[in-house]
Amino acid sequence: MADGESKRPAAEKPRGFRDRLGAELQAERRMLETIRAVYESYGFDPLETPAIEFADSLGKFLPDQDRPNEGVFAFRDDDEQWLSLRYDLTAPLARFVAENYDALPKPFRRYQVGQVFRNEKPGPGRYREFTQFDADTVGTASMLADAELCMMLCDVMERLGLGQDSVVKVNNRKILNAVLTSIGATTDAQRLTVLRAIDKIDRLGLEGVRLLLGPGRKDESGDFTKGAGLDAAKVDRALAFVGAAANSRTAVCDTFDRLVGEDTEGRAGVTELRQIDAALTGAGYDDTRVMFDPSVVRGLAYYTGPVIEAELTFQVRNDDGQLVRFGSVAGGGRYDDLVTRFKGVQVPATGISIGVSRLQAALAARGAATTQATGPVVVLVMDKDATSSYVAMAKELREAGLRAEVYAGTSGMKAQLKYADKRQSPVAVIEGSDERAKGVVTLKDLELGAERAKDIKDRDAWAKGADAQVTIPRENLVAEVKKIIAAQKVRA
Repeated sequence: MADGESKRPAAEKPRGFRDRLGAELQAERRMLETIRAVYESYGFDPLETPAIEFADSLGKFLPDQDRPNEGVFAFRDDDEQWLSLRYDLTAPLARFVAENYDALPKPFRRYQVGQVFRNEKPGPGRYREFTQFDADTVGTASMLADAELCMMLCDVMERLGLGQDSVVKVNNRKILNAVLTSIGATTDAQRLTVLRAIDKIDRLGLEGVRLLLGPGRKDESGDFTKGAGLDAAKVDRALAFVGAAANSRTAVCDTFDRLVGEDTEGRAGVTELRQIDAALTGAGYDDTRVMFDPSVVRGLAYYTGPVIEAELTFQVRNDDGQLVRFGSVAGGGRYDDLVTRFKGVQVPATGISIGVSRLQAALAARGAATTQATGPVVVLVMDKDATSSYVAMAKELREAGLRAEVYAGTSGMKAQLKYADKRQSPVAVIEGSDERAKGVVTLKDLELGAERAKDIKDRDAWAKGADAQVTIPRENLVAEVKKIIAAQKVRA
């Protein structure tokens, strides 16, 4: 390298981050608009908070972390205060509510969509930056708020075309705590082992969970996982809790009633589930749409009551080619202690969070998301002295509700058509001096032209592909472009 010549930076992204464009972003935008419409129909209002918060605002409420601020991107500002990129949207909500408590209506109902950041090891499908879409109700202990979250998740899945392939599952941490106490799981380590075993019921079945609750389990590869070490009676009690999942909501509550006995916290949890059931039943959400399931565990320190997950039940192939259930795309629950650290008083709250990328992947897997972007109609520039005519055509198309642009480069017709193809344009508008003199324009159906081009081997085949191009009166521009685009949608 010559003296004084600076080193060029590498054109590459940090690990765990990605670039996105076109079809993926358009599909995501449509999905977000659908979710937003459902949230707003329930009376939730939008909120936007900064992407950066004081690190101590995140506190110990980072899910499944043993140390405060573990897993966040943090830095010091010029005041020597630690700042962090937000880990989720819930901690910023707690800070906002505490800061504006007296001015807010109670309950306070908000939704928020935004990027969150995790300073964790990236992997396949696991990114350090991703989008969440949350809805929360703050300032009420009523189980109606929790029931509404379940209804909203059902409605979102229905509106996205996933209603028949989804189920919302609900459990209660108070009942979990009571059962853990009753089987003698008193230490944090033992409770974690039991909860992880329960969480594997769908994959391992009752017998696999039985081994993990007792001495341990050896998998197909020969790897051994140490169990919780419970005796047979306690294992049976835990499995009775897990086995309640297959029954109706009322039957599950009856089973929970027997299992928690006189445990005060457990009985309060069962009462809460019965109240949620009453609201869901009254609104017409039956057991096939919302079920009570003891295998729903979620974070250890975060939730204080009902916990919720929305799962997709269809199967997809994993990285190893095996058919597996798609699984969870949203979750949440009640977190009555989160605002307390700011206010010094308990402010009950409950909320849900949709994993946007995961839900979008599910839509793509079911064919419900468009994977091919539709670009703008491209008006070619055949005569640089006629720019006003081309601009007028593009404006006319836009005013009719179509995406349209005038080619802004300096290349010839062949390069302009290649540009239109790269832009995934449905139609190219061509007007040379001859067309202008006759009061006509030529429309090229780029999608049909691409299909015809696959079969062109000689001049006769090319002539048969003439239907991909049509010359029409200039005044019919909008109507004919719309007709071509409509035909493309039918062919798709």
